[in-house]
Amino acid sequence: MPPFRRWADLPPDLLCRIGESLDLKCYASARGACTAWRCALSPPSPSLLVVLDDARCCPSAASLPTHRSFDLKAILSGGRCVGSSNGWLALSVCLYGGQSMFSLFNPITAAEIILPPLIYESRWVSKLVFAPNPARDDFAAAAICDIDRLAYVTAGARRWAILDPVRLTAGDQLADVVYHDKGRVYCLTRYGDVHVLRLPERRRRKPIMVEDPPGPSSGPAIPLLSYSSTADRAALRFQGRRAQTQQQRNMRMICYEHRRWREQHPIAIPQATTMKGTYCTDLFMPLRRVPPGSVGPDLNAPATVEPFLSDGNLPFDPATSFAPPYNTVSVFTSAKNLVFCDGNMYQIWRNASCTVTLQLPGGGHRRVAENEVLVLRYYPRRHPCWDAVQDLGGYSVFVGRNNAVSMYAEGVLGLKGNCVYWIGGRGRDQGMVFDMATGRSTPCLPAAGVVPGAPQSTICWYFLSDMVNNCNNNEGRRVYQTRARVRADREQDMETEE
Repeated sequence: MPPFRRWADLPPDLLCRIGESLDLKCYASARGACTAWRCALSPPSPSLLVVLDDARCCPSAASLPTHRSFDLKAILSGGRCVGSSNGWLALSVCLYGGQSMFSLFNPITAAEIILPPLIYESRWVSKLVFAPNPARDDFAAAAICDIDRLAYVTAGARRWAILDPVRLTAGDQLADVVYHDKGRVYCLTRYGDVHVLRLPERRRRKPIMVEDPPGPSSGPAIPLLSYSSTADRAALRFQGRRAQTQQQRNMRMICYEHRRWREQHPIAIPQATTMKGTYCTDLFMPLRRVPPGSVGPDLNAPATVEPFLSDGNLPFDPATSFAPPYNTVSVFTSAKNLVFCDGNMYQIWRNASCTVTLQLPGGGHRRVAENEVLVLRYYPRRHPCWDAVQDLGGYSVFVGRNNAVSMYAEGVLGLKGNCVYWIGGRGRDQGMVFDMATGRSTPCLPAAGVVPGAPQSTICWYFLSDMVNNCNNNEGRRVYQTRARVRADREQDMETEE
């Protein structure tokens, strides 16, 4: 009888055939089983998060390396993606009166974390970033909520904390934020100025219990939501008067703010109008009046914002920060992103308007083509400290609504090194790749599995993990390993020695 062969000895072509039938969660788990399987199966990241126009609640991850599309869990109807990191999405759902409900949603596991309400006069949040591995009792998030304002929230807080306006140059505004590590959020402006938001230390907090007021003085229940069918009523099983969890309390506060706005604007919305929602069963709460005392001051620990280049009280000056001619070009490249790559900080500039020819202060001209991308690196010991580079040392960066990611792309199927992957283009947004060697941007080839010719929208770059500097390179240089993979590698090494 022939000896039993190890699972690691399965033929690579057979593994690929099996991988074609797996969903994204199982596919990623199979790659973590052992080194042989990881080499045989192409990495699923990076992917483009894509939705069809006739099914915007059902996103899919169009993987560039595997040339296939993975179906994801449905998101809340009307949700707008304002961020992505480590397999999670940050969603914004607009309520009446311009208020928005924010949540962190994992489209692979369908796990959802309802964030406390963001109460601010601004009606638009351009981008939201958050700490890795969020949990309902342990999360931290920051967002751009105005041209010069930042907001943040941590687990256990009743609402977001709105910071004082960031001191910016006249005409400047916040353009991008990136969560780096240890609670540091780097903020980039349209003129290229960088500020650092230092979030309070993350710590798990016990849920704050919201007690129902005793006696009949609490008044009758005020229905805030209505349901479109009997099935919706059956799906939402209320938990009675049991203690409310942190997630339920967040939703109650959002509904309270919604009801208060309706009372202040009786003409804007008819009394018969109700708000419809489809929320997870375990995130909902009994519809009762929320006592004003439960909406007290926020419980966020203090955070600080300071300029990255501290130079006393002097305002930011592009002429002293960027090497020429980029001190002039900085004002005309409206699309800017910040990214960390191989331990260095980079600014990614793109001319999102038409081609322009600039008159330089010292004489001469500089032509900036439409969608031309410039990559500037921070040199702490130089002056000026930002200067353009011609390559990224084999790395590529992925910028957009997602928390910016860099990865070593040499040898990764479907990718090229020294490239900037961005989302935009004329008309409908699409995935684009700028090759620093040729100086041109071209569309990324659509992954197999996406309906050809069907109207679709590209949302953002989607990564299972933002720690992909080297981990997707099958040739080695691994950064992290799952426990299962460590055990499998050890067993394989022991068998080889025997």
